[in-house]
Amino acid sequence: MKFTALVKTARVHPTLLKIIGPLQYRFFQHDFVPREPNAKPKRYKYPPFYDPYGPKPPPSEKVVELAERIAALAPEERRQIGPMLKDRLSLPKTQVISTEGMELGSQGGAAAGAGKVEEKVEKTAFDVKLEKFEAAAKIKVIKEVRAFTSLGLKEAKDLVEKVPVLIKQGITKEEANDIIEKIKAAGGVAVME
Repeated sequence: MKFTALVKTARVHPTLLKIIGPLQYRFFQHDFVPREPNAKPKRYKYPPFYDPYGPKPPPSEKVVELAERIAALAPEERRQIGPMLKDRLSLPKTQVISTEGMELGSQGGAAAGAGKVEEKVEKTAFDVKLEKFEAAAKIKVIKEVRAFTSLGLKEAKDLVEKVPVLIKQGITKEEANDIIEKIKAAGGVAVME
């Protein structure tokens, strides 16, 4: 009640009253209702997987019968089903996706069992990694990093402080050697990967 007395005694400039009208005051009550201290959290039962289209109807008798007949075929005949359906349904032919330059992880299984000897492919794209730099030459190294990247001063400084770090990727061998020489002249150590 002291607050209401304080509000009533506060003087307001007359022009302010014309603008905002009479002062209003109310006591705010929070909407937060504390939960029971002994209450257990609610457990929701989630479906094993989310299907955005809802439950699907079961397959028809024809489809079930067809699936059983296909499963009963010999493996050689099963392999012929895919190409035959592509021809019958006029589906577009699948194209082989080139994985050149992509890291696909270990190709164990069939590739390891085949025992093929991989050809040594000459590398055409190289990365430059900043290994370390002298503390006195930090500013020079930052300037060199900014010179061959499109980074601002702060970004280049943050990048240099994270050594060892890749500073340029997918460049030719000549470009990589040129960058390494420039960093070496500035007082840093960079390597080509």
